[in-house]
Amino acid sequence: MTTQRIALVTGAMGGIGTAICHELAKEGYRVVANCIPGFPQKEEWLAAQKAQGFDFVAAEADVADYDQCKAMVAKIEAEVGPIDILVNNAGITRDKFFHKMEKAQWDAVLRVNLDSMFNVTRDIAPKMAERGWGRIINISSVNGVKGQAGQTNYAAAKAGILGFTKALALELAAKGVTVNAIAPGYVATEMVMAIREDIRQAIIDTVPMKRLAKPEEIAACVAFLASEKAAYITGATLNVNGGLHMY
Repeated sequence: MTTQRIALVTGAMGGIGTAICHELAKEGYRVVANCIPGFPQKEEWLAAQKAQGFDFVAAEADVADYDQCKAMVAKIEAEVGPIDILVNNAGITRDKFFHKMEKAQWDAVLRVNLDSMFNVTRDIAPKMAERGWGRIINISSVNGVKGQAGQTNYAAAKAGILGFTKALALELAAKGVTVNAIAPGYVATEMVMAIREDIRQAIIDTVPMKRLAKPEEIAACVAFLASEKAAYITGATLNVNGGLHMY
């Protein structure tokens, strides 16, 4: 009998995170959904998922805090089991042109978007290597690949994720653990759909495919990279941006 693999998704209760949780559950994984401590919609989110037939385990930790992440991982291992698949999805924005950006805005984005790579992954990756199997999938952004005015903090963090991915992939390649990144373009999450229609249309007009990505399209890429079909892919960045940026 094959043991059910366990997947941890950070920032799991947002638009992309929810879609990733759904897709991994459909593939047969036991999904642990991370959120920040005291997340006000946690119980409502869990209930909504259960109503759709998804029985997720919630795990609270601020991904910007190493000690909280260490405690979260230990709790998951004790109560659910060893983590086989890690999706580093948590992220925030604090957009402002650089000459107006405050230090707190820089720090907040770098801590949540980039420091979290270390904080969450540090106690998981070595154990994957010991067991000889693992999947680490890091969610970057098209703006980490090409840059974006007004997002020096976000672009720096998301570009950092790509370097982190490549370096860790090299360290773990012989251990049966793959490490890859996905760089989405603009995605039709509730947050994006709440943008004023004319502004949202201006964004869509810049995309060659003339539409936003569906969260499910990002989630499908995560599921692929987590699968045995992607066992020979590591250190890669999968660009899912509708042709917005090619290189």
